[in-house]
Amino acid sequence: MQESGEMYLETILVLGKEKNSVRAIDVVERIGFSKPSVSRALTRLKADGCILVDAAGYIALTEKGHSIAEKIYERHRVLSEMLQVLGVDPVTAAADACKMEHDISDASFDAIKRHLEKLK
Repeated sequence: MQESGEMYLETILVLGKEKNSVRAIDVVERIGFSKPSVSRALTRLKADGCILVDAAGYIALTEKGHSIAEKIYERHRVLSEMLQVLGVDPVTAAADACKMEHDISDASFDAIKRHLEKLK
């Protein structure tokens, strides 16, 4: 899956944790992209079997979409925390984690996660 698709799934997951329902306008407001861009992305995610959209426009992650979103969200949390442990301010750490979470290998991420656990 492309980085943008992962970002949308992660956003839907986080929004869902913050409130009971997620609609396209919530995604637009959180990501800051145009409504047409978000609509195209959601259409792709629906076609890929990652989300369901009901008649009222409410978005739900499928099992596949939830799995991808949780993986990316975990990476974001762990990488952000590790950067903060290294002395990076929280805002910069979160922004950098956003960039890293999509490209880091599973092996490298697992090593960082294990190291962070040892530090705790």
